[in-house]
Amino acid sequence: MSVSGSLHLAFARLASIDGAALQIFTANQRQWHPKQPDAEQIRLFREVRAAAGSMPVASHDSYLINLASPKIETREKSLAALVKELRRCADLGVEYLIMHPGSHLGEGIEAGIERFTASLDRAVEEAASGGKVMILLENTAGQGTNLGSYFAELAEIIARSGFPQGLGVCFDTCHAFAAGYDLRTPASYRRTMAEFDAVIGLDRLRFFHLNDATRKLGSRIDRHEHIGKGEIGTSGFRNLVNDPRFARHPMVLETPKSDDLHEDRENLEVLRGLITSPSEPVIGDGPSM
Repeated sequence: MSVSGSLHLAFARLASIDGAALQIFTANQRQWHPKQPDAEQIRLFREVRAAAGSMPVASHDSYLINLASPKIETREKSLAALVKELRRCADLGVEYLIMHPGSHLGEGIEAGIERFTASLDRAVEEAASGGKVMILLENTAGQGTNLGSYFAELAEIIARSGFPQGLGVCFDTCHAFAAGYDLRTPASYRRTMAEFDAVIGLDRLRFFHLNDATRKLGSRIDRHEHIGKGEIGTSGFRNLVNDPRFARHPMVLETPKSDDLHEDRENLEVLRGLITSPSEPVIGDGPSM
């Protein structure tokens, strides 16, 4: 959800669409040195967040960050940006920071994972956020040289990290589908989640991005579509929102939106209309991608 005007205004925007989980950017995601929230902004955010009850909140890291880059300058700038992001989340009381594993830029998956994990551990040490913020690795579509499209790559990062207790996973439906993980039928959905459990463990799965996909299964192209209007279709989302294992997991939209947010209301209505199980998942809204 947009934080235009001030960070705490995201909660009012979320309330206007009847959302129950929130994802924001804590600073301008396209700048290496964004303006930091001041003490008053932090106070207001915490105050409004407290009034919202136990709503789960996540931040998405900057699109500029690439801890897997073979370029030392890019890696160091990314590390510094991530440290600041972790500290902002801790100051604001945001419990999750969602990040992409980065791109190896032609150096190979093994080298990329090694660089990413080493830099990630350095950032955690330097941020010293005291375990207040859990980093959620987001699965990717596998576009270009991006890491993290296969569950095994995320599992490798977690296994290599010196701080595995502080790492979880954010599952993006569009990205998973683009990477070749089918969600559309009950059988294919069960296979996908069984593989995730076997390779990573469902206990690591803490957050969902609910996005339909404009391209076909295994396209490796990251293009988000409104719920039910893409290749995953309502059948795939029906499987997910009725899985009792995830009934209380935060789920947010990253679908295209207008200023009046009517698309968010429509997507939430579709998703909630698919729920047949007694426990309702926590479905909210995040910034469009």
